[in-house]
Amino acid sequence: MSGDIHTANKAAIAPLRAALYDYDPAALRAQLQGLVAPDAPVRFSEPLGETTGPEGYFRDIVAPFAAAWPDLERRDYIVMAGQTEHGADWVGCGGYYTGTFVHPWLDIPPTGHVAHMRFHEFYRLKDGRVSEVQALWDVPEVMMLAGAWPLAPSLGREWHVPGPATEDGIVPGPYDEAASAGSCRHVVDMLDALKRHPSEGGPEVMEMDRYWHPKMSWYGPAGIGTGRGIAGFRNWHQIPFLAGMPDRGRYVDEITYHFFGDGAYVGVTGWPNMIQTLSHGGWLGIAPVGKRIEMRSLDFWRVENGLIRENWVLVDLLHMYRQIGVDVFARLREFNKARCGFDPETGEALA
Repeated sequence: MSGDIHTANKAAIAPLRAALYDYDPAALRAQLQGLVAPDAPVRFSEPLGETTGPEGYFRDIVAPFAAAWPDLERRDYIVMAGQTEHGADWVGCGGYYTGTFVHPWLDIPPTGHVAHMRFHEFYRLKDGRVSEVQALWDVPEVMMLAGAWPLAPSLGREWHVPGPATEDGIVPGPYDEAASAGSCRHVVDMLDALKRHPSEGGPEVMEMDRYWHPKMSWYGPAGIGTGRGIAGFRNWHQIPFLAGMPDRGRYVDEITYHFFGDGAYVGVTGWPNMIQTLSHGGWLGIAPVGKRIEMRSLDFWRVENGLIRENWVLVDLLHMYRQIGVDVFARLREFNKARCGFDPETGEALA
């Protein structure tokens, strides 16, 4: 396989990205019709769900969002591509959408101010067309910006997550197969080491110093937040995560990871790519429910001088809450009764 297929695939996605940067419904629909196969599954995070093909992508996902943020603008800070160990060619894009939040969206009340929402969107391409989409939009981030957060406070720092420090996340061609394979191998080896703890020993078995830069940044989703350095990563994410789900990593035969590298960058996608049991307390303030849950996590890593310096992570937390019986949006609506006014006789929120 020629490595230039990945440069070509990034170029194929570029007009779609441009149509969302200068948002125009007609231009976007035309790009989707030409790029996305009619039967392609289009999988988005909760509560957006799954649709099919270019028309579903526009009608069910983008159009309602753009109606709420009419000056919608997409900004990518990572665009990378590669082939997975299963032989599939993927393009991974990371960045954020921005615009003025002037109408309700997903029952989140508008602010009338500029807003932003992180995204990780992965496109599987075959013969120049998108045959599958897997995408996480950080909807909880919008809840926070709207002052309508219905869940426990984050342990990590919530902020406007930046793009790569090196400002080289839009990876150009030609594709560097050797560098890409090396970065991918480093990340996969790191994850294998992480899985040794706690079943095979204490934190030392993860060999964090071997894989991570001392000034690493772990950019988690809204609801978890960012951790700085190994200590920040462990305190604000890993320790509570493993405390709540100590069987993490035991069900790898039931899931499929899709790892691919592009120079210094590595992406992973899967739907789902984690399965574990929420058997103990300590994570996100959730009581142990003793239930096995699936999790969707779409991630990017940047390797610098042989160590991981930045890691962008989005997890479909709303999908996780739905599996354990927590209706996040029902709680959001309860908050909005007081905010928007409500009928004291019926308890219904006023428009």
